[in-house]
Amino acid sequence: MCGDCVEKEYPNRGTICLESGSFLLNFTGCAICSKRDFMLITNKSLREEDGEEIVTYDHLCKNCHHVIARHEYTFSVMDEFQEYTMLCLLCGKAEDTISILPDDPRQMTLLF
Repeated sequence: MCGDCVEKEYPNRGTICLESGSFLLNFTGCAICSKRDFMLITNKSLREEDGEEIVTYDHLCKNCHHVIARHEYTFSVMDEFQEYTMLCLLCGKAEDTISILPDDPRQMTLLF
């Protein structure tokens, strides 16, 4: 993984969790070949561990195949919520939780 290829390492992306793709706005160009082009996604794998779905892949420079970053995305269901996380030097870090119920219990107001 190469901190010289990105503008900011692990930028905070709020709730934007990417299962695939690349955050090209954070890519300054390859530190090896000095080109700023699209990236290749390689070594993509999907596995399940303890009910959690984990997707990992590598971001590579299209021209010289330099490894820019390793991307990890997770998805799980906990109680009544879907939980997503992302961690990647290029794409950033993010978390999101979404209710699987028609009405999100976190948005309900208490009535007395």
